[in-house]
Amino acid sequence: MAIGFLIWVLITALSAFTLTLAVSIICGTRNRNRAVGFFHPYTNDGGGGERVLWCAVKAIQDEIPDLDCVVYTGDHDASPQSLTTRALDRFGVVHLYKRKWIEETTYPHFTMIGQSLGSVYLSWEALCKFTPLYYFDTSGYAFTYPLARMFGCKVVCYTHYPTISLDMISRVRDQSSMYNNDALIAQSIWLSRCKIIYYTIFSWMYGFAGSCAHLAMVNSSWTESHIEKLWRISDRTKRVYPPCDTSGLQVLPLERPSKTPIIISVAQFRPEKAHTLQLEAFSFALKKLDADLTRPKLQFVGSCRNKSDEERLQNLKNRAIELKVDGDVEFYRNLMYRDLVRLLAGAVAGIHCMTDEHFGISVVEYMAAGAIPIAHNSAGPKMDIVLEEDGQQTGFLARSVEEYADAILKIIRMPETERLQMAAAARRRAGRFSEQRFYEDFKAAIRPILCHGSK
Repeated sequence: MAIGFLIWVLITALSAFTLTLAVSIICGTRNRNRAVGFFHPYTNDGGGGERVLWCAVKAIQDEIPDLDCVVYTGDHDASPQSLTTRALDRFGVVHLYKRKWIEETTYPHFTMIGQSLGSVYLSWEALCKFTPLYYFDTSGYAFTYPLARMFGCKVVCYTHYPTISLDMISRVRDQSSMYNNDALIAQSIWLSRCKIIYYTIFSWMYGFAGSCAHLAMVNSSWTESHIEKLWRISDRTKRVYPPCDTSGLQVLPLERPSKTPIIISVAQFRPEKAHTLQLEAFSFALKKLDADLTRPKLQFVGSCRNKSDEERLQNLKNRAIELKVDGDVEFYRNLMYRDLVRLLAGAVAGIHCMTDEHFGISVVEYMAAGAIPIAHNSAGPKMDIVLEEDGQQTGFLARSVEEYADAILKIIRMPETERLQMAAAARRRAGRFSEQRFYEDFKAAIRPILCHGSK
């Protein structure tokens, strides 16, 4: 049944491609507007992707002031007036009404292929309403690139993470159960083989679509490695670290006001963030804590996107009770940024447990605030962020409950002078991921495309 569905999907995709090609001939007679169209269907998410969008708008306006910028958004309450404080300049807004076709809830099964093909339909709506000279995708919808090229656009993208990675395929092949590989599938050889076929076909389609980009900017070494292998456009791939708002955090005192060591965790209550692992590691550390040391606190700070996230948060609270650490754990939901800064200013360490986090903005924020990071030993944190600075260690990397617990205990047992030295080195390291660094690297990457196209 699964194979039959895949065949149906491929036939549908091929039919859509043929239709697109025919219509593109008609569209070729259209006059393209001398503008940059930013494809970003969700402009109110408040995350790192949105920060990239507005910084990219500002960078392009600084580089070529007379080049118009238009944002394609599915947020109908968005207007140039309401969004302009984020972009710091004027720009246009094109409202999209087909956004349901890229929403996860629309596709209970085969979500990746459904959302990907749905993004083509949404992009069609966008490009028919306004056809720019440059099509800039800042949300990772690679399947829209062939369509944008057919409309005569120069295609540029900023990819935060690949829609499918080689690691995902390896996990299915190894029958490893994770948030993106259901236990039912992992326990079945037949279902795992079907999923491998699905992933293999999808990765080929994804690679073809991504190869249509004239310039692909990526946010980390890990993402760069996967994109180059999948899209095979290493000559058109540039690594540009995302803009992290570190300036306000770097002025915080490195000394901590409280005698109680505080470990902070900043992340949405999503399954991949592995909050339960953090809680269990904290509980394990408490059991090994020296009798003469002050008992630490763990603070969870995050937001809930939907009912599933709310249930996940409640389960986390229940788990804290089961582990008998509820008196040592605090939960903060949907905090204002100023309140988050206040909590970061009091933390001696920041914990992060997501496997293959493509970059890790929260890890950078820990470091900028003077909280020593304890991050997962994979992807962005391992390859780009928690590295030595001037020969000084900047944090810890871990994978298991025991490794995380050991790192927590090392920081709690650390003499204050040693902690301050590591925190200072971590802060210097965080300076490599500032907004200013993003502007410089972004402009250097985009300049050849813009200058060539503007002639």
